[in-house]
Amino acid sequence: MLIDALLLIIGLLLLVKGADIFVTASVGIARKLEIPTTIIALTIVAMGTSAPEAVVSISASIRHSNALAIGSIVGTNFFNLMLIVGLCAIIKPISVHVKEIALDFWVSIFAAAALLAVMVLSPTGHISRFASLLFLLGFLLFMGYSIWHALKHRTEEQLHHGKERPMWLNILLVVVGFAAVLGGGELAVTGALDVAYTIGMTERVVGLTILAMGTSLPELVISISACRRGENDFAIVNVAGTNLFNILGILGVSGLVSPLSIDPALIQDAAVLFVSSLLTLAFVYFSKGLSRIQGAVMVAIFVVYTAYILIV
Repeated sequence: MLIDALLLIIGLLLLVKGADIFVTASVGIARKLEIPTTIIALTIVAMGTSAPEAVVSISASIRHSNALAIGSIVGTNFFNLMLIVGLCAIIKPISVHVKEIALDFWVSIFAAAALLAVMVLSPTGHISRFASLLFLLGFLLFMGYSIWHALKHRTEEQLHHGKERPMWLNILLVVVGFAAVLGGGELAVTGALDVAYTIGMTERVVGLTILAMGTSLPELVISISACRRGENDFAIVNVAGTNLFNILGILGVSGLVSPLSIDPALIQDAAVLFVSSLLTLAFVYFSKGLSRIQGAVMVAIFVVYTAYILIV
């Protein structure tokens, strides 16, 4: 048990640090190639910070641990939305009108609704390869539009001309970071499954709690750091982009690797995620932002539902 827990912790640490190294080095390469910062943010940073979730979910899918694959994504999105955004609102109220919310937020709500619909309406009790392909195509279309829009509106100021690390060093760090993410993901999934079997936790609960929180550390660090700098409206956009990538991109790939059987309890979890997304939208729509009280409500919802998952 102790060794399994240690493997899990080491795996999560490798995931988080590997993702950080991978993102930093990839951004360095992109800047050397004079790629606009908006494109870097939409692609490398967004995908890099979601690398832990991707490796965990795809690795679980290969092992046919479907509840772990789906649960880690649903749990991660719930953690991102309720806890991270809620904490940012508590640190400093978020002032933003619903019309100013990036397209990412609307697509993330659509993604949550699509996942719930597929899980409820699936005639086979699986997220099929066809549904996964539709998820992935939706993600690629969204990314294509986002990149096109960013290129269309780019300015000279969006090109970085500062001093950067040598290209060879960035390439080396990309390889090191990617290897750490892959190795960490393997250790995290193995450790999580062994811990679950030892203490009697289901794969669903492990995915929704331990793995979801562990793989969300990059988003937590980035968002809290932005909030402390006064850029707390960034939290909504960052979380929205990550959440839509998790569902459409990661689950899309995971479901193509192997059709994902649906644990009936996960339908409830997906429904809670969708309702939470609508609640966040309602808060922003009626209050033109998120107050500290609303942030506290979001954090309380996260704590209560997480406790419910662990107890029940």
